[in-house]
Parts: sequence; structure tokens; C-alpha cells
Amino acid sequence: MRVFRCLLIAGLLGAAATVQASPVTYKLDPGHTMVLFSWNHFGYSNPTADFGLGEGTLVFDQQNPAKSSVDVTLPLDKLDTHVPALDQHLKEADFFDAAKYPVVTFKSTSVEPAGGNHFKVVGNLTVHGVTKPVTLDATLNRVGPHPMTKSQAIGFDATATVKRSDFGVGAYVPMVGDEITIHITTEGAVPKAK
Repeated sequence: MRVFRCLLIAGLLGAAATVQASPVTYKLDPGHTMVLFSWNHFGYSNPTADFGLGEGTLVFDQQNPAKSSVDVTLPLDKLDTHVPALDQHLKEADFFDAAKYPVVTFKSTSVEPAGGNHFKVVGNLTVHGVTKPVTLDATLNRVGPHPMTKSQAIGFDATATVKRSDFGVGAYVPMVGDEITIHITTEGAVPKAK
């Protein structure tokens, strides 16, 4: 009987380890996600806007990060510069042309460890109907049970730099900067079973 109990406990521990090692799917939280982009304005200032998150899914495998992935949709109707006239201008045809291309998307193609809690996330960014590969330098901030919700949660920051003209959004270059700096901060949780 004692041998049976030992085998049962060993089997349960093995199963638990297998569950923990498998990829975990998180739903990103729009209320705790900012996708900020900034540019130079005629050499005078560096405004910043927030795309805002529509939907996002992050699959993270702590034991094998190469099995991880991210897929996000950023609807342009959420774009916010805190200046309503600028919001409207950026959505017009000479910039994002939101009527024709209403969303920005990013879908990862690979995730590589870059030492410690850092990762290189390569993926396809689609803006203005143009898709280009982009590399995000990502930092895992925290993963584990959320202290308030008790749900399994995760948080990342990431940065990247792109040229907007590569995506057909080149109005006023070079006086208005072509180089766009992106900073993302996000957290997500495992969806509760319904």
C-alpha cells in the first residue's frame, strides 16, 4: 500500500510539472495596456500617442520560450494623442487612412530568449495595409498569481523602432520624423472558465 501511495504521489507530481511546463494562454487587459508611439515634430517636440488595445492574446511557455507567441489588434478608433484635432488628422488619408485601414496588427513569428528575463519577439506588423517584420525587445516584468484577482497573470514591457515611411505613412518626412519609437507595457491574465 505504501509503494502504491508513493507511486501515486510521484505520478501526480509528474503531472503537475507537465502542466506547469506547458504553454499558458493569457488574454491581454486593455485597461493595463498602453501601446505608445512617438515621433519628432519639426525638431521642436516629440509627441506621443497611444494606439490602445482592441484584443490581444499572449501564449507564454516559461520552460521553452520558443513556443511562445503574441497576437494583438489595435483599432485606430482608440488612437489617443490627448489632442482631438491631432487624433483626427492622424486618422486621415495622408497618415493612417483609418477609414480604409481601421486596425493595426502584430502577430509574432518567433520568440527567442535574450538573457535573464529579456526576449526578442519577431513578428509581422501591419499598418496602413503594409506588413513588415519588426523585432520587439521585450522584458518579462512578472508572472504568477495576481495578488488581487488570484488569477495566473503576466506582465511585459517592450520597445521597438520603425520607419513610418516603410508602411506608406510618409507625410511630411523628413521635417516630421520618419523614425517612430514604440513602447509597450501590458499585462494579461488566464481567462476564467465560464
